[in-house]
Amino acid sequence: MLEKKILYVCQQIVPFIQESTPLSDTCHVLPVSIAEQGNQVRIFTPRYGLVNERRNQLHEVIRLSGMNLIIADNDHQLIIKVASVPNTRQQVYFVDNDDFFRRKSVIRDSETGTFFADNDQRALFFARGVLETVKKLRWSPECIHLNGWMCSFIPAYLKYYHKDDPIFTETKIILSIYESDRFSETLDSNLYNRLLSEKIIENGEGEVLKEPTYENLVKFVLQFCSGVVLVGSIPENIKEYINQLSIPFEEMEEGNIDCEKYAKFYDKILEK
Repeated sequence: MLEKKILYVCQQIVPFIQESTPLSDTCHVLPVSIAEQGNQVRIFTPRYGLVNERRNQLHEVIRLSGMNLIIADNDHQLIIKVASVPNTRQQVYFVDNDDFFRRKSVIRDSETGTFFADNDQRALFFARGVLETVKKLRWSPECIHLNGWMCSFIPAYLKYYHKDDPIFTETKIILSIYESDRFSETLDSNLYNRLLSEKIIENGEGEVLKEPTYENLVKFVLQFCSGVVLVGSIPENIKEYINQLSIPFEEMEEGNIDCEKYAKFYDKILEK
């Protein structure tokens, strides 16, 4: 694998989030392995209230913090913190905001199990926070590897907010779809109209999100992807949609993080 610049955007990462899942384990092991092969790697994840700042030695990066992002007509301050993956030199950037990420859980209330009503806004803030921070870093990723549905709006922001930005001109998107990441609830019913009003999509696009289910969200993201990784058992209708779009894909077993297989897939996508 020739040297590449790969941006990993992760819904959650162990050990910062202690729950071990195929997604959180992959986001711990894979970026470190790819970096050790001589590649430039950056990792971004939300700074949920579950993340213990003292134990994980997080600290705020003042030069990257302080910007206000408008989501659903409200200002939300972007705070960026950083820590290292334990026993490595690999840094992780944490997107933080009191309104969206201070609660002690990821996507559901830890006591009631209720799906957060503002999960779509949290995902929008996270996506914008990642891309604005990458711009401040003046670092041009050749590939953005999305892990988890919380990353879903990054491709649309790239297409419409940053289409003329030279930092992202050559960037390709790879999406990992995890069997265990699926949710049964729906996002805010106003999501499609919000994306239109905030000019994240254009008229005639993203209509699948008029019914904002998990599967429709995945289909929305796939329209922007250059490659897909399927982790575990993925619904047949999603696989059929990937084939309709003629997107190259790779299948991975849950619990078996084959870093060499990932590296070869990156080569395949970035050489096209």
